[in-house]
Amino acid sequence: MSRTTDVVAKDRNQGKNQLRVGRLVKAHGLKGGLKLELYTDNPEGRFTPGAGFTLQVPEASPWHGKEITVREYRVMNGNPVVFFEDVDDRDAADSLVRAILWIDQDVDEAEDDAWFDHQLVGLGVVRDDTVIGRVVRVEHFPAQDLLIIKTGENEVMVPFVSAIVPTVDVQAGRVIVTPPPGLFEELPDAADAEPSGSDAEAAE
Repeated sequence: MSRTTDVVAKDRNQGKNQLRVGRLVKAHGLKGGLKLELYTDNPEGRFTPGAGFTLQVPEASPWHGKEITVREYRVMNGNPVVFFEDVDDRDAADSLVRAILWIDQDVDEAEDDAWFDHQLVGLGVVRDDTVIGRVVRVEHFPAQDLLIIKTGENEVMVPFVSAIVPTVDVQAGRVIVTPPPGLFEELPDAADAEPSGSDAEAAE
């Protein structure tokens, strides 16, 4: 399940909230198509012809600071593929690979399984019915978002995916986590583990 959050970048979008809706992962074909990794539950509504996106790319990219406009959106062989204005060949498409697409979003607008950063920061973190920390910020990366959770004197980076963060309840002020062993605590070193009864008997 893909999860989406906004980013605070007022110098880029003049104070508007923005929603990350996709990442361009690979050139497709020879006519400028790009395969999409979707971060939206409504791709047909988001990627309509004429829809514009803000690009998140490295500063060295020729696309840095630019916006891009959808020419066509298709599902091809089960994969979402988007075509943009002024991206007419494979070389141009290759120059956009790994770019992240952002769109202006009204505060009142909501998608399923999508939250703004400000909705997540400050939420209590609950594990096995016990509050273990609090969300202090959200970090955005191409592959996924991370919740940074303050627990005691430490900060723990938690992948914001449904397998680890199955429940977000903004009204209740909490997120529920089901982390794998070792995420919030150090696992005992196998060499330091006490031998079992059978092992102890064998050693005698």
